[in-house]
Amino acid sequence: MKDIPPLGTLVDDGVRKLVIIGSGPAGYTAGLYSSRALLDPLMFAGYMSGGQLMLTSEVENFPGYPQGVEGAAMMAHMREQAERFGLEVQDRNVERVDLSERPFGVWVEGEEIRTEAIIVCTGAEAVWLGVEGEDAQKGRGISVCATCDGAFFREEEVIVVGGGDSAMEEATFLTRFASKVTIVHRREGFRASKVMYERAASHPNIEIKTFRQVKRWLSDDNGLTGAIMEDPRDGSIEEISCTGAFIAIGHKPITGFLGNQIETDAEGYIVHSENTMTSVPGVFAAGDVVDKRYRQAITAAGMGCQAAIDAEKWLEDQC
Repeated sequence: MKDIPPLGTLVDDGVRKLVIIGSGPAGYTAGLYSSRALLDPLMFAGYMSGGQLMLTSEVENFPGYPQGVEGAAMMAHMREQAERFGLEVQDRNVERVDLSERPFGVWVEGEEIRTEAIIVCTGAEAVWLGVEGEDAQKGRGISVCATCDGAFFREEEVIVVGGGDSAMEEATFLTRFASKVTIVHRREGFRASKVMYERAASHPNIEIKTFRQVKRWLSDDNGLTGAIMEDPRDGSIEEISCTGAFIAIGHKPITGFLGNQIETDAEGYIVHSENTMTSVPGVFAAGDVVDKRYRQAITAAGMGCQAAIDAEKWLEDQC
């Protein structure tokens, strides 16, 4: 292993000490800690920087914001704080990487950047229905996170779209706030475990509608008002009223640019081999690209802190 210059300097020939791929709570926290550690990190935040919180109208469960904060505003605060300590941010997408040897290669718009270490914080994107009216109501009534947004629908009627454990869990959680929760599923059978299904099905405030798929979202100037649903068996149409909707048909980790060079699980989430390091020494991962259980801003931020500290220690050990 070749000698690596002291922390806070660039490697010879313009090779970076650390590149962070992705932003959001994990990326910005990793950027903050690695900047304070004088790793001179370069972040590729992506064209849609900020992650899933950019679609969240208000965040009430992140420490330090007693009155709540809009998701986009919180991401701006995190970015500003990290940049104050020297994080260099470029709102560009990483196209591919070469992890076969160090320094690693990172390609952005045809340009190659070489780096001694990488932290991957690209997150996981929710799978949306992609039906008419959906884009306009994202964050204005349609959500993919009941834990994040459920409290905004107190004493209102909401629907949950999905048939797996996540949908059952979201629906059951929403009964703490909503006056009625309707689970909408396109088939009769459910992928959910028996215990999760029975817990939802037996709840007095939950109704389950099978053979229903959303064809169009309805709205007015105040936001979501309902949905047009179709029975896939005969094409018959039904309208349902709701002021909130939660899509729970899965998440997809954003790892395509890695080209199968890092170990992932069966669902595509990155696997940690030690602490926050991946199967490739020198490559770390944090946030929802790893975490398929919690998917919270606070847990992503905590993991971003861990990844930065792990990367700093690993780089020190290479000297």
